[in-house]
Amino acid sequence: MQLVNCTEERHAPAILAIFNDAIANSTALYEYHPRTMETMKGWFATKRAGGYPVIGLEDEAGELLGFASYGAFRGFPANKYSVEHSIYVRGDQRGKGLGRALLNAAIDAARQADLHILVGGIDAANAASIALHEQLGFVHAGTIRHAAFKFGRWLDLAFYQLMLDTPAHPVDG
Repeated sequence: MQLVNCTEERHAPAILAIFNDAIANSTALYEYHPRTMETMKGWFATKRAGGYPVIGLEDEAGELLGFASYGAFRGFPANKYSVEHSIYVRGDQRGKGLGRALLNAAIDAARQADLHILVGGIDAANAASIALHEQLGFVHAGTIRHAAFKFGRWLDLAFYQLMLDTPAHPVDG
């Protein structure tokens, strides 16, 4: 397996399939309807415009097994050192340590980008994701009760954050 920088041309269909599986079969995404390839165009455009990475993990055959990315946590200028990350692993590849590799890659990318805070919004019932985040140093920063309604029930959204030692010289403006 190897980490790669995902491109829209090569990886959009595989990322779309991973997103749509998560929408249909989990509470990892608080969405009801599958995304479209048009959605992916906008998603990749937002990543490019913000200079945000899309890091993939491919097998030896070049198939995408999962991906990580991050984007703006809040749209205010003073939040420029904070990002919200996402980690998604293909359904048949979960439980094999890929999420850890992808989250570590996202942390490394954030550190190299001189960011300070990574935030993960995790469905509070997702014990595996919460455990992974805690193992990598993330701490619980709060929970919004009944943040969403999906699969006939209310869902709580837990926020976990990792504080990095970067940037060395933060600036206003």
